[in-house]
Amino acid sequence: MTSRRTPGPKDIKAAGRAAAETAQSIVSDAMRLPPASIQLASQLPDLIENMATATARLNEAIDRAERYLALADPMIRTMDHLLPQLERLVATSDEVFKTVSSLPGVSTIGRFAGGPSSSTRKRPRAKGTEPRSK
Repeated sequence: MTSRRTPGPKDIKAAGRAAAETAQSIVSDAMRLPPASIQLASQLPDLIENMATATARLNEAIDRAERYLALADPMIRTMDHLLPQLERLVATSDEVFKTVSSLPGVSTIGRFAGGPSSSTRKRPRAKGTEPRSK
């Protein structure tokens, strides 16, 4: 009994080259094909496999992005609903601030209510003097 050997990648490549050469020699009588065309045709299976792999990876990335967007969709809708209200609130607070700050005596009230006191303000020092130590 003869043992059957499984062909390896080198054997398959050699058989493919031999088949390509045989096909080229047979076809060369019927029509002239340049060797570069046959070389390109022999690379097509690898190109198709690479393209299939890239397409599968792209589909996975698109699926992942769709899942993230589906999770973020309720939050985005909520923010779309809240933003106009927040903008109106900020506009109102700006109007109130302008109106109150234009009233006479507000700066005095601000100092009494917790504005910066005269003891915490920094006074300019004369040149060449060092700060006092406490």
